[in-house]
Amino acid sequence: MKITEHILQANKTLVSFEILPPLKGKTIQSIYNHLDPLMEFKPSFINVTYHRSETMFKKKADATFEKVEVRKRPGTVAICAALKNHYNIDTVPHLICGGFTKRDTEDALIDLNFLGIDNVLVLRGDAAKNEANFEPEPNGNAYAVELLKQVVNLKNGIYQEEDIKNGGKPDFCIGTAGYPEKHFEAPNLETDMLHLKEKVDAGADYIMTQMFFNNQKFFDFVQNCRDMGIIVPIIPGLKPITNKKQLTILPKIFHVDIPTNLSNAITAAKTDADVEQIGTEWLIQQSKELKEFGVPVLHYYTLGKPQVIYNVVKELL
Repeated sequence: MKITEHILQANKTLVSFEILPPLKGKTIQSIYNHLDPLMEFKPSFINVTYHRSETMFKKKADATFEKVEVRKRPGTVAICAALKNHYNIDTVPHLICGGFTKRDTEDALIDLNFLGIDNVLVLRGDAAKNEANFEPEPNGNAYAVELLKQVVNLKNGIYQEEDIKNGGKPDFCIGTAGYPEKHFEAPNLETDMLHLKEKVDAGADYIMTQMFFNNQKFFDFVQNCRDMGIIVPIIPGLKPITNKKQLTILPKIFHVDIPTNLSNAITAAKTDADVEQIGTEWLIQQSKELKEFGVPVLHYYTLGKPQVIYNVVKELL
């Protein structure tokens, strides 16, 4: 079922989770172990992130170095299919521009359609670790809106192979990313909002936000969207803070602000267990306020901390 259908049929705020594919060498059982306790809450869907390959230099026997592409985590197609089969739940694979040609993307979409997966979240993705700025693949999509338009084209039966006539029209529900505190590459929030409006106008069915820790920024973001005529559902992305390092890591990597009273409380905490408790209580309060605000879904980034998310959701239900 599509994400938008889940929202339309709901009579209460839904819950969903997001997972990180395991490192190569681990099995699908590691994901089941991660998700099993959370399935108690009957999530409407599960998102699976995608991480592009990394360029590495490996030393050869003759002491020279060989440039190789290494994928440290498996892709989303197989994991989404496994979760769908194991839990009988809708899954949302993340699709990114980096590392994919348009033909690669089309092949992935066809595979997803054959597997009965109805939803995708389209993202530009990060620059490769050895690149200062994002560089698309030759004949790849450079921006999320281009990737989104490719999915829409396929929905209309337009393939990369021009000689395909009367081809299938996979009816994907398309999500796109929104940034309550703006994308870090945008010169200002107004410009970022215009880019978001472009993606919605191009065919995005709903918006999934970057994490945030100040609900007022989300409320303002929603109002800005509505003022611009963006009427699709907006789903807040939520993450707990569980250790002191995140006070610097999260702003650096994800370009989000940590409210002063939250950062002060974490700084004053004596142990990691104290930090985790503070982060859990903060996320519970965030979730309650967002639920009262009327968000359609509370989407939790579990990313290695399923027990914390379990404690939060248990408090809400």
